[in-house]
Amino acid sequence: MVWLFLLFIVAPLLELYVIIQVASVIGGWETIALLVVESAIGAYLLKRQGYATVDKIARALDEGRIPSNELIDGLLLLVAGALMLAPGFLGDVIGFLLIVPVTRLPFRAVLRKRFESGRYSSFFAATSGGPGAARFVGSFRAGGDGGFFDTTGSASTKSDPPAGELRP
Repeated sequence: MVWLFLLFIVAPLLELYVIIQVASVIGGWETIALLVVESAIGAYLLKRQGYATVDKIARALDEGRIPSNELIDGLLLLVAGALMLAPGFLGDVIGFLLIVPVTRLPFRAVLRKRFESGRYSSFFAATSGGPGAARFVGSFRAGGDGGFFDTTGSASTKSDPPAGELRP
């Protein structure tokens, strides 16, 4: 709950304070121009890195491996895009750090450790075990009672898993 307070109250106030301080040094119109220019540069870099990450994900899938680092990079680029969307210098600096691959590595390492430790598992229905928790196996959904349901719209069955699939 404290992090929500920091995110929605303290961060915008801090951003506003920095914008006012920069405007008092270089002027109001120059500050607005600087915010627009750095957002445009960020959007360009974000687009390039986004395409590169999608290519890396496709290559990993072609090689038959799970693209874990690439997906974490995609998540970090999504966060960078959200930070670059809101006007402000502090969010843009963090966004630029997440866009550049070299400076993104420490963030990826921290996030990977948290994912591996299971600290974010409650956000995903397949691992939470809560009501309606299920996982998808091909076009079939494995329900909480062990039954399999066809999600393609054809026959709905509660029998054995599809051929070649193992029951969890």
